[in-house]
Amino acid sequence: MKAELINPFLESARIVIEQVANIRPSTGQLGIKEVKLVENYIWIQIGMTGQMEGDIVFGLHEEVALKVVSAMMGGFLITEMDDMSKSAISELGNMISGNASTMLYNQGVRVDITPPKLMQSANAAGFDAKRALTIPLIMDGIGELDIQVLIA
Repeated sequence: MKAELINPFLESARIVIEQVANIRPSTGQLGIKEVKLVENYIWIQIGMTGQMEGDIVFGLHEEVALKVVSAMMGGFLITEMDDMSKSAISELGNMISGNASTMLYNQGVRVDITPPKLMQSANAAGFDAKRALTIPLIMDGIGELDIQVLIA
């Protein structure tokens, strides 16, 4: 697994979060870890096909997700992950992945992405623990968004 595969997703996440939430995130430590879905987290899974096969999984604590959605809504306080909040956080993952796939295309790597799949429970159907290249984005005053690349 090449570390440079995560760079377009990292760069895209920084750009998109800054545009939609007016927050400039910083980058945490790149690593490889076992990705397991845990309680009180929101997971956005986006599949990739083409020259890169696998999944991108964005993970963030529910409290962080609420703060991000609030920022996306212009500062309007969001207190629960209702349908609108779930749609907004899913779209954030979709925008990041779409932008990253364009960056990959410009580097000569052709990939297509699937619509985002939102998961909220450690018991999410169809997700087995996997090793992934992972890097956290740290958003001051909000929390962390973990980007995990699972390439077959």
